[in-house]
Amino acid sequence: MEFGPHLMLASLEGAVIAAVLALTAMGLSIVFGVMRVVNVAHGEFFMLGAVIAWTVAYSLGAHPAIGFLAAIIIAPLLVGILAGAADRIILQKINYDPDRTIVVTIGLLYIIQQTTLMTFGPDARPVEPPFNQRLALPWFEFGESGFQLYWPWGLSITSYKLFIILAAITLLIGLWLLMTRTRIGLVMRATQQDSEMAGAFGVPVKSVYAWVFGLGAGLAAIGAVLIVPVQQAHYLMGNEPLLLSFIVVIIGGLGSLPGTVIAALLIGMSDGIISVFFSPTLAKIIATLLVAMVLVFRPQGLMGKLQ
Repeated sequence: MEFGPHLMLASLEGAVIAAVLALTAMGLSIVFGVMRVVNVAHGEFFMLGAVIAWTVAYSLGAHPAIGFLAAIIIAPLLVGILAGAADRIILQKINYDPDRTIVVTIGLLYIIQQTTLMTFGPDARPVEPPFNQRLALPWFEFGESGFQLYWPWGLSITSYKLFIILAAITLLIGLWLLMTRTRIGLVMRATQQDSEMAGAFGVPVKSVYAWVFGLGAGLAAIGAVLIVPVQQAHYLMGNEPLLLSFIVVIIGGLGSLPGTVIAALLIGMSDGIISVFFSPTLAKIIATLLVAMVLVFRPQGLMGKLQ
């Protein structure tokens, strides 16, 4: 296979990574943007979404499409409820103190991880995709007679991977509409800008925080449900999404939703391309170096604002 088609396949794989990463990092960004807390357990909510997706699909024992549809509804809902309960039971008790919040969410990370190990087990378990046809992809090449269409290299991608990209785009547009066109979004933005003033005008700030914490965890769970037919569910699978989500949020700008999407595309595409042509380890090294450069030259991130 020549370089051009190889690059196209790598780019498509990177787009799948970027799609899931954008959803996962968006949850982390929303929580920090509204609540000003760092959720270190965010990766475990991602993992929990994948585990619940496998449990739902396995328990139903029906057609993969039915199991997937049930999982993508039930998993984010359960994870969101669990996160909202954790906010009310734990984070509200410590008044969202930044230092204690980090320590508490680290503890929550280990509780979720070890509980999953005891109940789910140490084995990675696959979820069958609802559909998985291979789609041939054309390749355009500019020759002496102009642009020509080729199918000589057997370029193809599964229909489910294309679905992941389209589903993530749809969900991100829906989230943007929620944040900018609804009363819920208005309340969230008011709480983000000045929680004390919002409380003075009758906004139930603590309820908003619980809702936001649950929404952030639910977005991570949706990303996990989408990717688990490709990766398999495992009790340690939350580590990499957490790391990459922090990288994306730092590069994009803490609390900046457009910056999060741009950074997710940057990291996801580079991760996919570099992993195919070189190695996944090199991709992570480059992402880490990029974070260091952003922190040195633009501490607020690409689209963030200095506080």
